[in-house]
Amino acid sequence: MKREAGWWLVLPACAVVGLTLLAPVLYTAALSFANYSLAGRGSTSWAGVSHYLGLLGDEEFRVSLVNTLVFAFVTVPAELVMGLALAVLIHRSFRGRGLVRLAVLFPWALPTALNAIMWRWMYNTDYGLFNAVLLQAGLIEQPVNWLGTIPTAMISMMIVAVWKTSSFMALLLLAGLQAIPEELYESGQIDGATGWAAFRRITLPLLRPSILVAVLLRGMDAFRAFELPMNLTGGGPINTTETLSLYAYKVLFQFVDFDYGSSVVMVQFLVLFGLSVLYIRALRAET
Repeated sequence: MKREAGWWLVLPACAVVGLTLLAPVLYTAALSFANYSLAGRGSTSWAGVSHYLGLLGDEEFRVSLVNTLVFAFVTVPAELVMGLALAVLIHRSFRGRGLVRLAVLFPWALPTALNAIMWRWMYNTDYGLFNAVLLQAGLIEQPVNWLGTIPTAMISMMIVAVWKTSSFMALLLLAGLQAIPEELYESGQIDGATGWAAFRRITLPLLRPSILVAVLLRGMDAFRAFELPMNLTGGGPINTTETLSLYAYKVLFQFVDFDYGSSVVMVQFLVLFGLSVLYIRALRAET
């Protein structure tokens, strides 16, 4: 009786989740297998897997997928290293730690679009900060078009991503560091483990669950990157910074090709779903 009452209590929440999350996913999945025509007032017909087969021959889709994977597999490890260093730094007690913590939070607090616009000005060929400093220091002889050439555009975008989201990593890892009992370090000092040895034998093993959560959450976020390439490079030059989300946006809302764009979105959804399954299995293995 109590179990039945419990199901009735959670039923409204399940209905809301189903309507707000599952319904759009199922509709997008159905649209990816259909021919959708706006000219026919939204008429549809069965298309099978033709849109998915079309993706195999779509060079721009392949380029955007590769760009997304490269962006995610380079930025996430870099953010982890930076975030871990920041977390270890702000975990220690020193004068001015509050200001340092505030400074670490600053990049993450700024909206991604605002970050992109701010960095776009700093990367500006004629008036940007980087060219001015490098020219003044004599390291370059002429201004560099950071966002307009290959591969500096992708590298510049990665630098912005690392700068912004390393603080997110730091916050997650700081929570893990604060959960490690100080008694372990005191015992390690008695056994002669100090400095790097204590970090390698005590901190890293106990921080592993936090690292796993941070990497997987940030990995899924990096695979959905949209605001940063949209506002920093627009996907250029020659689509070399175009991510999968940006390509899906172009197909859906600029080319108004809803059925084909839905197949792009579904591929992205399936990859993220796979990452989510890995995340859950990894957490279960940890516990």
